[in-house]
Amino acid sequence: MKKNIIIIIAIVIAAVLLRYGYSAYTQYMSGNSAKNKPAPKVQIDTVTEENIIRTYEAPGRVTSKYRVDVLARIAGYLQKSYFKEGDFVKAGQTLFLIEPTEFSNASKVAGANVANLKAQLTYAEKQLQRAQELVKKDYIAKAQYDNLLSQRDSLRAQLASAQAAYSDANRNLSYTNVKSPVDGRVGIITVTVGNYVSPSSGALTTINSTNPIYVTFPLDSTEFAAISASDKEDNKNRRVELLLPNGEKYDIDGVQDFQDNKVDQSTGTVTMRATFKNPNNTLIHGEFVTVKLFANRPSLVPVVPQTAVQENQAGKYVYKLDEQDLPQLTYIKTVGQSGNKWIVGEGLVKGDRVIVDGIQKVTPAKPVTVVSAEEMAKIKKAEGDSSDKKQENKK
Repeated sequence: MKKNIIIIIAIVIAAVLLRYGYSAYTQYMSGNSAKNKPAPKVQIDTVTEENIIRTYEAPGRVTSKYRVDVLARIAGYLQKSYFKEGDFVKAGQTLFLIEPTEFSNASKVAGANVANLKAQLTYAEKQLQRAQELVKKDYIAKAQYDNLLSQRDSLRAQLASAQAAYSDANRNLSYTNVKSPVDGRVGIITVTVGNYVSPSSGALTTINSTNPIYVTFPLDSTEFAAISASDKEDNKNRRVELLLPNGEKYDIDGVQDFQDNKVDQSTGTVTMRATFKNPNNTLIHGEFVTVKLFANRPSLVPVVPQTAVQENQAGKYVYKLDEQDLPQLTYIKTVGQSGNKWIVGEGLVKGDRVIVDGIQKVTPAKPVTVVSAEEMAKIKKAEGDSSDKKQENKK
């Protein structure tokens, strides 16, 4: 029994050693093969700088320039409404009617009081004029003249008070016509006809202005610093393009005319705002869009050929040659395009050497052979001819 166990153990050990030996041999042969394999031939290019107008993209949100809650300024029963929910209205257009009878009567009473006092004042002034002539000739006592003068001044004060009351009554009467303070689009009616309303009832409806209209968007603080540095004192009224939710470009460019005076600590961004004309009411309050902001002045920025740039889940990258001419995988951040080149925000500087052709055969930190564009074209042609022959042989 013990002998059988020993035999089994020996077989297992032998199998393990055999497998280990085979693996080591395979790795050795693979290493030799790799050493003997010629370095892949690649074409390189040097990162340059170009003087271009930089652009910055950011998510934006459409907001009305004015958002007005329409309130009742007096108390009374809501008698009529003159619009439908969702209508576009003009500033000064009547939206609601609050029952006016009470306020109309108050206005008439106040007007009559003004007319009465005006008549009394006219009589008092005539009496005072007569008294002036008589007191000069000592036909009446000075005290009688002073009494008429006092009556005249009292009536003047009463008339001024009555006129103010009449004006106030007319003001309240005008409030029975609830009017739109701005041009815009009306929202939902929150209080319907027949209800008693007052200044404390809350908004009867809400109006969002539509033309012009704002788009607010956050700009990363580093990008904000970059655009501010390039524009310098010309740091305002930048051109802005807009991409609608369906991907189409809005046909009217806007102007970035406001920027916040602080960086949001939670997001690391600066809030910007652009103003757009909206004559056809295409842009709607609350809509999400994509903003493209253009700098006012050109600036020198590094650019790299698009053929040098690859992408994986971690982002865009290039193979940059180090001081030993070995390719190193380097991740970069692009901030737009200039012709057939990417504008580089981070990762590369002027003078860096990057591989632009032959990238598929490159292994990071492994030697490569740099060839000219003409030689690379010959290599590709030869590889193409060889591939065609293989296809013909298969047929």
